[in-house]
Amino acid sequence: MKLRLITGAAEAAGGLNVLRLANDADPLAVPLEGVDRIELDFPKFTDGRAYSQAVLLRQRRRFAGDIRATGNVLVDQLVHMERCGFSTAVLAEGKDPADVPRQFERFAGFYQGDAVNVYPRFREIA
Repeated sequence: MKLRLITGAAEAAGGLNVLRLANDADPLAVPLEGVDRIELDFPKFTDGRAYSQAVLLRQRRRFAGDIRATGNVLVDQLVHMERCGFSTAVLAEGKDPADVPRQFERFAGFYQGDAVNVYPRFREIA
């Protein structure tokens, strides 16, 4: 697991330049110069627009800083968040962080490429 989990109250920015991006904002249109961390909101777990934003930020914008998932973040979403390019996540209040390692152990590998590992696991080599 590369995704870093933050439980309880989100840690302070500590002098970082943080951009909070609404889930209806276009990640291709926002200026990223000097931004250290981008926070993408999940207002409810069924709203997946932040996944798309994270992929666009990593793949098209080449953003290398921290992309943080905030809002209604569930343990079941963490593996997919990591694959979409999130580097940290703040679990929703009342969710048990003890369930997180088991969630990541459920999947030994993925056949598709993603925002972190661009190439598929078993790509054909010519």
